[in-house]
Order: sequence, then C-alpha cells, then structure tokens
Amino acid sequence: MLDLIILSLHFFICFLISVAIWHGPKDEDLQSSRTGTAEMGPDGLIFIGKEEDIKKSQRITAKISGRQIVVFYHEGKFHALDSRCYHEGGPLCLGEIEDINGQACIVCPWHKFKITLETGEGLYEGINPLEPSPTPQWKSKGVKQRIHKVTIDNGNLYVSPPDLSVSFDSDYFADKYKNGSDLTMEK
Repeated sequence: MLDLIILSLHFFICFLISVAIWHGPKDEDLQSSRTGTAEMGPDGLIFIGKEEDIKKSQRITAKISGRQIVVFYHEGKFHALDSRCYHEGGPLCLGEIEDINGQACIVCPWHKFKITLETGEGLYEGINPLEPSPTPQWKSKGVKQRIHKVTIDNGNLYVSPPDLSVSFDSDYFADKYKNGSDLTMEK
C-alpha cells in the first residue's frame, strides 16, 4: 500500500513539473511591460536588452507586438530580422551564420536558404548557361526578409517598430506564428 502511495505521489509531482514547463515563461512581448504599458525607449524605439548581455549570448529572440524577431551580434555589429524564414517559416534563430562573398548570412536550418543579415536579401547560387564554361555565382533574389533597425543608446539595445506599410515575403510567416508557436518547432 505504501508503494502505491509513493508511486502515485511520484506521478503527481512529475505531472506538476511537466505542466510548469509547458506553461512556463515564454518570450515576453516587448511591446508591453508587465503593467501593460509600452516599454518604449528614445524616439519610440522598443527596448530589447542590454548591449553587453546580447554581445555575450551572440543572439536573442524577442517579440514586438506579438511578432517574433531575432537579434544577432556578429563580427562587431548587431542585426535584427524577423525570426521566421521567408521561405517556409523556419526558425532563423537556430540557424548558422556564414560568410558569402563578404556578406554575413543566416542559413535557415530547415531548407538552407541564405539571407543577408545586413539587407534581408535572399541569396542563391546560380549559373549563366550562356557562358562558355559556366561557374556557379551567388545572386540575389531581392529583399525577402524584414530587417529591423537597431539602435544602441547608453548601453541599451533598441529596435525600431516594423514599418508595415511596406511588405516583405517574411511577413506571411511572421503573422502566421504571431502570438505563439514555439520557435524551436521542428519541420
């Protein structure tokens, strides 16, 4: 009988732990603080975190009005862009950064699409079949991923709110995964 009580208590504690993990803290929506008011910095910018903390971690995810963004610190510069890849919504925060023709690019972990951190351009490797001996060259698909302007003020890092009057391919997945959907979701 004592074994049954101990076993039941063990399962109950495991259940409570799994509920706590499942419903635990998520990325906080940085558009509003715990009191419900906007946490704005200078000139309407949105506070993301301390510059030194982001330099140490190399990347951080955040939410702005429910929209998931990722901020990278790479080779002395900060870059912010939508967290979901323009192609099929892969979690760019989990991607590796590669140098392609002198441009830092995030590589989507799902389908290996390459996006420049500086401009949000999608890159692909193609050939010109009219050349006598065609060799693959990196080419631009144009700006596909929404980037966000980063500002540093007094050791704090801020991001400009997105200008939604201009649309980008990544907006579809930013809206699809808005207010939920874990960034680590597997394909």
